[in-house]
Amino acid sequence: MLTASISAKTEGRRQVALERQQIREEQLQQDQQHRELRLEHLRWRRERRQAAYLDLLTDLTIADRANQQFFRELIAESEPTPVDETRLAEIRGLFKAAEQTLYRVALEGPASVVEAAQALTDQLSALVTEVRVFAQAHATQAPNVAELSSAVDATGQSFLVAQRMFLETARAALDEIIDAT
Repeated sequence: MLTASISAKTEGRRQVALERQQIREEQLQQDQQHRELRLEHLRWRRERRQAAYLDLLTDLTIADRANQQFFRELIAESEPTPVDETRLAEIRGLFKAAEQTLYRVALEGPASVVEAAQALTDQLSALVTEVRVFAQAHATQAPNVAELSSAVDATGQSFLVAQRMFLETARAALDEIIDAT
């Protein structure tokens, strides 16, 4: 009888230990699934952000190249030429497309990247404006054409600085997501 009682108690303890072990294993499995789901979400967020950042850079680069080409053509002209309003409208349209992409960057975040993207977009806007002013001055043979050309160059340099800042900020934000994993 004593042996049976001890065996029953031992069996009961063994059963409780097995149940606890099973509960721990289930909890570990749930924790692992939660971690995997979180990692998948973080990868997804990183991919979306990266795509938005790349799209913005691509759109800004397209607008910038069209603007640069127009400026180079104006510089190459020795005679005054009428302002090509169609070309200016095309460049403005390319810039507006880049501004639309800025909204995606704003939605994806984080705030530091949005600020850098806005600064970059503002610099391109200033550059487009400077080229337009230069084109108008070139068409009328204004005496300050050389100054305006220098202003375009200076604004172009500011655009490049803003571009580097955006790239650094975006890279850091993408790396933060990786570090979170």
